[in-house]
Amino acid sequence: MRSFITLVVLPALSLALTGCQIGPKETSQTGYRGAGLNEIVTKASIAKATAANYIPPAPYPLETREGPLATSQYSNVQVLNDLSADEFNRLMASITEWVAPKEQGCNYCHNPENMASDEVYQKVVARRMLTMTRNINTNWKSHVQQTGVTCWTCHRGKGVPEYKWAALKPEPRGIRKNLHWQNKPDVSVGYSSLPRNIFEPYLLDDNDVRVGSPATYRKGSGAPIASAEQTYGLMMRVSTALGVNCTYCHNTNSFTSWKHSTPARVQAWHGIRMARDINSTYIQPLANVFPASGKGPMGDPYKVNCMTCHQGVNKPLGGKSMLAENPSLAGSRKVVVAAAAVAPATAGN
Repeated sequence: MRSFITLVVLPALSLALTGCQIGPKETSQTGYRGAGLNEIVTKASIAKATAANYIPPAPYPLETREGPLATSQYSNVQVLNDLSADEFNRLMASITEWVAPKEQGCNYCHNPENMASDEVYQKVVARRMLTMTRNINTNWKSHVQQTGVTCWTCHRGKGVPEYKWAALKPEPRGIRKNLHWQNKPDVSVGYSSLPRNIFEPYLLDDNDVRVGSPATYRKGSGAPIASAEQTYGLMMRVSTALGVNCTYCHNTNSFTSWKHSTPARVQAWHGIRMARDINSTYIQPLANVFPASGKGPMGDPYKVNCMTCHQGVNKPLGGKSMLAENPSLAGSRKVVVAAAAVAPATAGN
């Protein structure tokens, strides 16, 4: 009987232990050859990520970017005042698809009786987000490369992006109740018991992401244990947000060595700083604009982290750029007003 139980239990246990890895896989080299820096993913996870990273078609083709400016037809155009009226209208149609709930449409941001009015707070926020998007595509190519971002990258058809964060409530005082934001498995840290307060120190404030140092701790250098735990928590979030493991950026021979890391680590370094810029420059200053429903428990606006854009894949939307069909979001373009040319008189004519 004991032998029979063993024969039944062992295969079942083996199946349970490998359950998350069942199915055909794809392997891609992410680092130096021979260093074991390979990314292994199941084809099922690829298919799931592909479905989640659907890109809606453009409302209609953009035939030309030329023509009368939007400011000649509309009032209170503050950010997109370099666009022609036709391009402006097309972008508004796209934004309605990207951001506005289906039941509200244009009214999500506008008063239908006075489209120029700023009385709807979403319009004030959208204006700031458009400035932010252009800034990302112009000044953060170190992270977004030539792919860039649009409103759809984060919103995916929702007024408020699904993946966001806000400051946590302070832990209660006392030895028995104060858990220092850990020992509670949480999605933000990959359901580990690492500290959950990882966003504010690194994605709003400019604290260094540190684990240790070549010097000994007793000499006063290196990261405190609490800071190291927060760093590991942040790395868990980055890992789950991008759908990758540690070797996507690091060489496990030396996690701290930049020399032996993959190029993805440099891009991630810029991404962390880009998130800080988004949160501190564009979102946090809107605290007085957002209603309570757009804020966290401490009254600060919901902000972005890596998951906001990536949503489980190492390249948001599978690496497909939407800027070719939406060039107005790539950055502000210089408006040249052509005056009627007067040909000079030529002697002998």
